[in-house]
Amino acid sequence: MKSFDRLKSSAFVAVLLLAGCAGAPSTDTQQVAVEGRKDVSDLYVVDCLLPGQVRQLGGRTYLSPRRPTKTTAGDCRVRGGEYVAYDRADLKSALGVWMTAAESGDANAQNTVGEIFEQGLGGEPNYEAAVIWYRKAAEQGNARAQLNLGTLYESGKGVEKDRLRALNLYRQSWGLQDDDVIYRSVADQEIDALRRELDSEINQKNRQLELLQKQIELLEQDVSAGKAANTELQELLEWQQSIELERVTAVERRSRLRTPSTQALPEQEFVASTQLQLRDRNFGRYYALIIGNQNYERMENLATPLSDAERIANLLSDKYGFTVQLVRDANDVTVLEAINNLNAIVGPNDNLLIYYAGHGSRIGAGDTETGYWLPVNADRPPVDTYWVPTEQITSHMGNFQAKRVLVLADSCYSGILTSDDPGMRMILSGDERVFSSDGFVKRRFDKRSRLMVSSGGDRPVLDTGGSGNSVFARAFIDELESNNGLLTTPALFLKLRDRVVEAAASEDYRQEPEIKALRRAGHEVGDFFFVPKSLILAEANASGDQ
Repeated sequence: MKSFDRLKSSAFVAVLLLAGCAGAPSTDTQQVAVEGRKDVSDLYVVDCLLPGQVRQLGGRTYLSPRRPTKTTAGDCRVRGGEYVAYDRADLKSALGVWMTAAESGDANAQNTVGEIFEQGLGGEPNYEAAVIWYRKAAEQGNARAQLNLGTLYESGKGVEKDRLRALNLYRQSWGLQDDDVIYRSVADQEIDALRRELDSEINQKNRQLELLQKQIELLEQDVSAGKAANTELQELLEWQQSIELERVTAVERRSRLRTPSTQALPEQEFVASTQLQLRDRNFGRYYALIIGNQNYERMENLATPLSDAERIANLLSDKYGFTVQLVRDANDVTVLEAINNLNAIVGPNDNLLIYYAGHGSRIGAGDTETGYWLPVNADRPPVDTYWVPTEQITSHMGNFQAKRVLVLADSCYSGILTSDDPGMRMILSGDERVFSSDGFVKRRFDKRSRLMVSSGGDRPVLDTGGSGNSVFARAFIDELESNNGLLTTPALFLKLRDRVVEAAASEDYRQEPEIKALRRAGHEVGDFFFVPKSLILAEANASGDQ
């Protein structure tokens, strides 16, 4: 969410910031029908089971099996499909839609079933089942499943934790070769870290064995003298064997680690972005949906969303050639309708950026939390009738044909738009030079991307502090205005994050942006690229002079 102006007391600032974020609503709240108003539930994305098709084979007519798809409830109903009304707490109906296709060997359906199990049936995730289905799809080369399986290996959910195996799955998902400079840069760091961990574990086991051996020798003397029971000695011997087995296992794991490459990164991989041959790459068309919610009907107004939205819309249009739709002070139907209408606009080679500035909130239920964008007609909690679930934003992103989608959310709790993404953290821990390299662009150019940059993770964020803009919007605007080359999203994020952290600290506040990949929206470890019109013009002029 956006917050308030600078105050003298940092403690008082924190109180007001938190007060500005909407609290958790009552779980008993239901949607209220309003006469003459479009039913917003028709715009929700559901798991739809379409009717079978009548087909002709030779002289025989038959009905094909029903087909699972993700689409809006309204579209599913029009096409004669079957679905269960949107219920984020019950995924059993979704599993029923996709399981038949998954069992028949469809890799996309297998990955979807894995995602359903990972989200949880009846509220509890089944990571072991998710691993089984992700593995089936990953073995068929499904990039999304390879990425999903990698995150489970990295976090140790459903499988034994194995960061190197996770990294290798990420490499496969990205389409990198074993000797790729980007992969090796990160792999070497992981191997070094794992080697240090194993060395520490081996040393610890050796010390434990030394101490145990001394205790065993003393206890053997006591047993011989009748001062101790033999059972105590047996327990110590069994403990010694257990620790020795753990030590041997650690030594074996360490012996299998390869030596990090000492070869320097080749200079030709890190050419300036202005030297990229853009005429050899079709970046597609660029679209942007910019939403600024500032003037609320029943909540506190905000100070900067409209000026943020207008500045960003003009910048994207003028400098980067985006076709922009600017939506000011939108209600819930307007927000979802604007997003849903993009399906008829963006094509399979196009780029879509969605920027949201406004109030946000979240609901906690057990170990899970759901985030919301709050439209201008939103009620104060606990009435959540018109709140827009951010998981619906994610679902729509999964339905877009667009090759690349980037969401920038400058709102309270915007990090809840997606689950944690350890794979993105791992990439950002690599050599920063790779984000400007031709090799990095080449490897990610043909992959689909669904990325999200949030202004402050799962915390309240500053509404002002950016000279008429929020600190996040100001950092985003400044970086795009100063950029004159091909800019990747990780490179943008690292610069933007440092600016926001510094600006927020000057306001006696802690705010740190986050970047995540929306895995359940079709992300294949691609990227979103910002290409200034001046760069394309310069490339065209250079080509004409040759």
